[in-house]
Amino acid sequence: MSLVPLPSVLLLACAWLALGVIGLARARSLTLVAKVLFPAGAAIGLAVAAVALMAIASPPTETVLPLGLPDLPFHFRLDSLSAFFLAILGLVSAGVSTFAAGYLRKGEGTPPGLQCLYYHVFLASMALVLVADDAYAFMVMWETMALSSFFLVTSDHRIAEIRRAGYLYLLIAHIGALSILLCFGVLQGGTGDYTFANMRAQSLPPFWATIGFLLALLGFGAKAGILPLHVWLPEAHPAAPSPVSALMSAVMLKTAVYGLLRVTFDLLHAQVWWWGVLALAIGLATALFGVVFSAVQSDMKRLLAYSSIENIGFIVVGFGLTVTFQAYEMRSLAALALTATLYHCLNHAYFKSLLFLATGSVLHATKERALGKLGGLIHKMPWVAWLALVGALAIAGLPPLNGFVSEWLLLQAFLFTPGLPDGYLNMFIPVAAAAVALAAALSGYVMVKFYGVIFLGQPREERLTEAHDAGPWERVGLVWLAAGCVTLGVVPVQVISLIDHVTGPLVGRTLAETATGSWLLLAPIETDRASYSPLVVLLGIVVATFAVWFAVRRVYHGRVRRAPAWDCGFPLQTPRMQDTAEGFGMPVRHVFEPFFRMTRELPSPFDRAPRYRVIVEDHLWHWCYLPVARWVERLTAIVAVLQRGRISVYLTYSFVTLLLLLLFVR
Repeated sequence: MSLVPLPSVLLLACAWLALGVIGLARARSLTLVAKVLFPAGAAIGLAVAAVALMAIASPPTETVLPLGLPDLPFHFRLDSLSAFFLAILGLVSAGVSTFAAGYLRKGEGTPPGLQCLYYHVFLASMALVLVADDAYAFMVMWETMALSSFFLVTSDHRIAEIRRAGYLYLLIAHIGALSILLCFGVLQGGTGDYTFANMRAQSLPPFWATIGFLLALLGFGAKAGILPLHVWLPEAHPAAPSPVSALMSAVMLKTAVYGLLRVTFDLLHAQVWWWGVLALAIGLATALFGVVFSAVQSDMKRLLAYSSIENIGFIVVGFGLTVTFQAYEMRSLAALALTATLYHCLNHAYFKSLLFLATGSVLHATKERALGKLGGLIHKMPWVAWLALVGALAIAGLPPLNGFVSEWLLLQAFLFTPGLPDGYLNMFIPVAAAAVALAAALSGYVMVKFYGVIFLGQPREERLTEAHDAGPWERVGLVWLAAGCVTLGVVPVQVISLIDHVTGPLVGRTLAETATGSWLLLAPIETDRASYSPLVVLLGIVVATFAVWFAVRRVYHGRVRRAPAWDCGFPLQTPRMQDTAEGFGMPVRHVFEPFFRMTRELPSPFDRAPRYRVIVEDHLWHWCYLPVARWVERLTAIVAVLQRGRISVYLTYSFVTLLLLLLFVR
């Protein structure tokens, strides 16, 4: 019996919804939710990934379901693009759901069963967004995804700060949704038919095509967290439970990337070169902004949130390069840039979810999020520490892990841009490439700070000695994601062969048509120009490590004399002498000072317990959002004058309105 991919995806999404309903029926049963429903959700995620991987190389399939409003049924379609992002959703959700089975605790805000409902509705809505084939179904699923994630973000709704973060997220999400809805209104070309099939058949004038693209960039960019629409992301991620933060960063942000790719390369028939330049500039600004702010954070989840902004910037940079190459009909380079973009979507989903889950284990074990109160946890939490090291090395872009492959491919795309037929672009691109390299280098700096402050050195608080390692369910989830980081880094040729099924329909060329090399050697253009063999690099690392170990332990072990550490002449070393998160961030604060709005609290010479504090804030929040908030408050105050609560006043308003209408009618 053959498996039909699209009906299977719809059934699996319904299975996720069914798990949520079962959890709601037993809202207080932590055992049922944690030990049965979440593992079942992980199994469904694996099934979604399996169906999606089979569907990537298959022809598109479509179906229509008589749901929704009359004459507005839901249209669904599964093609290679939606299958690729479904595979990301399934693979990552399997690890996150397994971790969540051991992460859930009683007494943490929302009851377990209700949280199970929100969680699985969130997963199902993301899956249905990826297969929606009309504007109506897309927007229904998009808003369901936004609402379910809002309730997940505000799980611990008793804390005012978390409620504010949730409302800010919901506000930006609805601004983006309005822009997406207007985009679909433009793309349907005045026909009244909002199916994607009709939008594909339209041939919009350049002006309206540009309006549609800009609306899509605004709407999906708000969900992705590009500048200046990023303000919700550093607030929502720290507020949400760690499995939710992992899913939002790893998958939900990628649904925005999916929407942008769908509109630009599927629903719009032509691309304009300056669209790509605009996206490239926004992506560069987003990447630099994210990594610089990440470097100065002292909250581990907020640090990872800003790091997500940086990686979304990389993805938008790759998207901009793809649009630029496609506009000039340089299809081979467009395939290379799009391959780098999609590969980084997959990589970021793995290593960022791994790091968010690791911080969740640290938070449960220590009850602490502040970097300044952590340290030395590698001794108490070895499983979490070593697996988090895999994620930290991957996000830093070190070979042979997965982060290196996509960043290397992106830089290769930049290296071949001097062939662009525009002199100004040829001058701009090297500057952009240097900015990408700077952001990648700073990302490594941030990960040294993140990992070193949390896991290395001595505990900065006495209660850290009571920390415990992750439980069995949490370990399985972390191992799954860490294994993905290693696998995606070691076998990039095989992964790119799957991505080729996506790039071919979108840009008309695949990387396999221009790349040389073999299963062992990745060469995106020509072997003599650039090539990379991850297996050779991995073998070299293993051989070098073994040689050093053998030399130290076997050859020179008898000659080593052990003695107490000298500690620079001071034997009484304490945790206060270790590098702090603020100390790590100080050089970045000085070099990139114009990026920050800093407030310094200086102690008095007469203070018995002097304390120095630096508050780092976002200029864009004060320049863009606070003025708007003030105007809204003033407008609300004016409108509130009309609401007096007296029936006589309301009758007077009605009488005056009738008089004005009679006057205008005459």
